[in-house]
Amino acid sequence: NNNNKQQQATGVGGGGRASTENAYNIHVNGVLHCRVRYSQLLGLHEQIKKEYGNNVVPAFPPKRIFTLTPAEVEQRREQLEKYMQAGEKGLSETQQIPTEEVPLEIYLSNGHKVKVNILTSDQTEDVLEAVALKLDLPDDLVGYFSLFLVREGVDGGLTFIRKLQEFELPYVSVTSLRSSDFHIILRKSYWDTAYDSNVMENRVGLNLLYTQTVSDIERGWILVNKDQHRQLKSLQEKGSKKELIRLGQTLKYFGYIKFDPCITDFPEKGCHVIVSAGNNELNFHVKLPNEQMKEGSFKVTRMRCWRVTSSQVPVVNGTAGPAPGSSAKCDVKLELAFEYLMSKNRLQWVTITSPQAIMMSICLQSMVDELMVKKSGGSITKMLRKRHNGSLHRSDSQQAVKSPPILVRTGTTKLSSVSLRGITASNSANDISGSDFHGNYAFEGIGDDDL
Repeated sequence: NNNNKQQQATGVGGGGRASTENAYNIHVNGVLHCRVRYSQLLGLHEQIKKEYGNNVVPAFPPKRIFTLTPAEVEQRREQLEKYMQAGEKGLSETQQIPTEEVPLEIYLSNGHKVKVNILTSDQTEDVLEAVALKLDLPDDLVGYFSLFLVREGVDGGLTFIRKLQEFELPYVSVTSLRSSDFHIILRKSYWDTAYDSNVMENRVGLNLLYTQTVSDIERGWILVNKDQHRQLKSLQEKGSKKELIRLGQTLKYFGYIKFDPCITDFPEKGCHVIVSAGNNELNFHVKLPNEQMKEGSFKVTRMRCWRVTSSQVPVVNGTAGPAPGSSAKCDVKLELAFEYLMSKNRLQWVTITSPQAIMMSICLQSMVDELMVKKSGGSITKMLRKRHNGSLHRSDSQQAVKSPPILVRTGTTKLSSVSLRGITASNSANDISGSDFHGNYAFEGIGDDDL
């Protein structure tokens, strides 16, 4: 069910057990898609071989006669991950996508376009480097930026669909959508504003941060009062780019990504909310049933774990339901749910229903990655440049966190602060099994003074 023309990010996660056989969670763009056994994946492999031939399909992890040891379970997990990555690439080459040189337009925050000549088979990293070369952005600063798939609304507003994954073919991703509303935008890929100084030392880096700051202010993502607006306008007229960014850093929601209006169950079900991601938190502007507006933030360090789920919702055209015997059209409903430490010893699930749930999850994961690198004394530059293999190595006491696109998890995963066992003891309706979610390595217990 994976359409390569849409360049979906796919993953496998170790899940529960069917008798003595391991089950694997299939993730598509970070969303749990289904749970299957090794024998079912082997059956799918055989079908693909019949359809496309042995030359296209990579070797499948071999069968084992005896029960797998923990080490062998881990080995098979890695083999399945590599199989899926290689298989997706091989199949995409059979989908009538000839490798040829083509022009691709990459947008900057201010709407200006950078046209680069790439191959249709070029992956995200290749395209990003081509853009950097065209802009004259130094190689050591390329990792501070990423490519994002966005949809432009009739009012000029931007809806962030997702950050392009390492294995994606950006040209195929954007052209397969067959709409001029979708395009690829260049934006900074880190959250901590302390790194702005590194980028601003370079002329091109400074210009990119400047245009992003001005654009975010103009579209209302950054909160500005009249006095601040006058100061910003004066700095803009003087061409004082660094000073404008420095002033921007003091403003509320600087560097945040703002999402489209959606629905949450916090503080009660059915509330309309505008979510923004930044400063290691998800910020909520909630409209309560009594029309009262409330604002609050959920810190990523207090999220024990989170997951993205999808479900099929029938589309009803002005009727109570589909006509008998008809095949109703369905929309996909995406939800991001996270378990949050509301107070000492009290965890609560919070759910956001939004088509941008995957992008929200990607934001949370990148915040955690950044926090963990800083906590371990590592280099943010090295982390940002480690996109080729998609992994970040923690200390020996912590398991390596795999970033999207391919996520493979086993049922024995533990967090650095808290075991995953016992999660299903929650009273929430959103109970999940121990392998369906993103464990948060940056989760911290909190004292009463912090509540």
